[in-house]
Amino acid sequence: MKNKVILLTSDQLGKGEKELGEGILETFFTILKQKEELPAAVFCMNRGVYTLTDSSLVSLQLKELEEKGVAVLACKTCVDFYEITEKLATGKISGMDQFIELASTYEVITLS
Repeated sequence: MKNKVILLTSDQLGKGEKELGEGILETFFTILKQKEELPAAVFCMNRGVYTLTDSSLVSLQLKELEEKGVAVLACKTCVDFYEITEKLATGKISGMDQFIELASTYEVITLS
């Protein structure tokens, strides 16, 4: 995962049952945070910003990644659209310019 950026575009992983997708996404980040090599950043956009709120179990995993030095970023346009600024439990609000900068430096892995 070193030299990679995870683009998180949904609050679940895969298409199908919401509860299953949320559980799979939580498992992904639970396992990822235990690895020696971590991604440079996780950039959340669209419904992915919901993973940064208290209502998502994934927020706990993302908070731990952030504590380990991984930049956890939320698309400002998306946070504003969903009106969840006050509900964010982790991460920093960022703009598309930051994502473009990350994408020009690191390989992007998209989770949706």
